[in-house]
Amino acid sequence: MNWLDKLAGLWLHFAAGFDFLACVLASCHALLHKRDTRSATIWIGIVWMLPVFGPVLYLALGVNRIRRRAIQLGVHKTISRPIPEALGETEPAGAEHLKLLARVVGRVVERPLTPDNRIEPLINGDEAFPAMLAAIDTAKKTISLTSYIFDNDETGTRFVEGLRRAVDRGVAVRVLIDAAGTRYSWPPITRKLRQAKIPFGRFLPSSLLQPWRVATINLRNHRKILVVDGQTAFTGGMNIRHGNVLSSQPKSPVQDLHFRVEGPVVTRLQEAFVNDWAFTTGEGLDGETWFPELKEAGNIIARVITDGPDADYDKLRWTLLAALAEAQTSVQILTPYFLPDIALVSALNLAALRGVRVDIILPAKNNLPFVHWASRALWWQVLQRGCHIWLTPPPFDHSKLMIVDGHWVLLGSANWDARSLRLNFELNLEGYGRDFAGKMALVLKNKMRGAHEVTLSEVDARTVLVKLRDAISRLFAPFL
Repeated sequence: MNWLDKLAGLWLHFAAGFDFLACVLASCHALLHKRDTRSATIWIGIVWMLPVFGPVLYLALGVNRIRRRAIQLGVHKTISRPIPEALGETEPAGAEHLKLLARVVGRVVERPLTPDNRIEPLINGDEAFPAMLAAIDTAKKTISLTSYIFDNDETGTRFVEGLRRAVDRGVAVRVLIDAAGTRYSWPPITRKLRQAKIPFGRFLPSSLLQPWRVATINLRNHRKILVVDGQTAFTGGMNIRHGNVLSSQPKSPVQDLHFRVEGPVVTRLQEAFVNDWAFTTGEGLDGETWFPELKEAGNIIARVITDGPDADYDKLRWTLLAALAEAQTSVQILTPYFLPDIALVSALNLAALRGVRVDIILPAKNNLPFVHWASRALWWQVLQRGCHIWLTPPPFDHSKLMIVDGHWVLLGSANWDARSLRLNFELNLEGYGRDFAGKMALVLKNKMRGAHEVTLSEVDARTVLVKLRDAISRLFAPFL
């Protein structure tokens, strides 16, 4: 027997030894670096239960290179632009007890509060899309638009036509779409954008067929921003898709909230877009054309909070924890996906135990059943401490909103789940103002008409099989 025959006879031993070493190294890495115990447990199980493929999957998808990779890519690089009359440690008038919240968020976000803003809620695509399209049609100099989903449907086509007309007028138009978001419709809207000669970029295109891009497959841009002439902005949680236009009775209707923003804080919204655009395309946008001087437009004190797996990591989570810690009378949370980590659950419970009225408003029927099951598995943790959970009737509500003490409002793109708080690039806006908060409380009141309040006994009454299904789904919460 020659040496080749001997080597062939030993290859199984070499393979087994290599696989064992890979499993040990992957398990050690998960134990040392995974923040979530459930995530570490699941990955260790995958590594040992799937010989060869387990360690490979962990290397490709489980190693948390997201934060380091994002910083390396330069997403965290920001443009520092002064805002006229920016407030540093100014206390929000009429809510002095929230001064600590303003101070904490200021230190976390490293951006000042901005006075003299106006924020107007737009309900569903029925109000938001006509307002956005009207703004696009009046644009004279610039349009910057970013969206996670930009569907190739009736509404998407209307936006493309409006943007094309703007380009024909000589307006500088830039459109940024998340690469994963372009796959929600076929053919993708990028074809129409290209045909209309509208400059666009795809944020972090990735594919399992391109191993060198696997490390960024979870780096998704979930932000929604439209800025026209650097003066009028729109932001919130609404994607560009026809399902949001409820008056047209779409096949899959979706409720949502969006907001028109005017005033000095628009500069920060434009800045967020410009940073993402420069990272994606390499083109820098600067000067008075993109950043004009802005005048006062209202009485809301506001601040943009960008969050992502880069230098902005955990900024939104810290903001939520600070808001819950400072609440004295009421907390109202509206979110489609409620999968808070143990720290947020504890903060919610502590607020309720202090006597704060905590209302958590969720859709009765979720568009993602697994998320709904996983969420229901933890409802008992907040119900038993005095929090209230409400389920609103269909259609599915994709809105995101938080109100504290009838004065502080948080709006934007982020959900109460690990994907938004750890993986996605999100954009939220905090606003101080009793009038604005009161207006948003009325919006919540309207949404809660016919809502069902969940009781602890109701959650406990689930059958054993349903409880097991929900509990198993919750194990995957870090990945949902």
